[in-house]
Amino acid sequence: MTDTAHENIAERELVEANPEDLVDPVEQQPDFHRLESRIALAGHPIHAMLVAFPIALTTCVLGADIFYWWTGDLFWARAGLWAAGMAFLFGVLAGGAGTVELLSVPGIRQRAASWTHFIIAVMLLSILGMNWGYRLLGYEEAVLPFGIMFSAFAVAFTGFTGWHGGKLVFEYQIGVSSTGSS
Repeated sequence: MTDTAHENIAERELVEANPEDLVDPVEQQPDFHRLESRIALAGHPIHAMLVAFPIALTTCVLGADIFYWWTGDLFWARAGLWAAGMAFLFGVLAGGAGTVELLSVPGIRQRAASWTHFIIAVMLLSILGMNWGYRLLGYEEAVLPFGIMFSAFAVAFTGFTGWHGGKLVFEYQIGVSSTGSS
């Protein structure tokens, strides 16, 4: 038999291997299944509790921008300024808690999806900060056209970031108690 024939047989055996025989080297690391939260209140991860605020406030900024565009009422431009600021500040708090979890929990740190979520979330924070900073220079003039575009971009990025965060929760069970509480 030639070397090429041996290589073809080896490739076929690899392709036909039983999936149960395949081993993920990352999953074999000793701390891979350590997913307990280090930043929690009564067993509830702080990061998971805080992310609701920047998500809601980011959506509120876009809503305020749309209402300002529709009505011309200065109230909505001012509400957008405050919502943008609070979305950024609560995002920084949630990001701080999430960063501590990422860096201190080995099972979270070893997953590529955790780093993807982290990088996208940092990018989202920069968008939220840019949106707020732009409005601080003059909230009424900032809404149209750039403020509303920044807000729409932030909402889209929030969905993208949330999708990856949800992947960590639903696929990897990060931040989920296996025992529950009563």
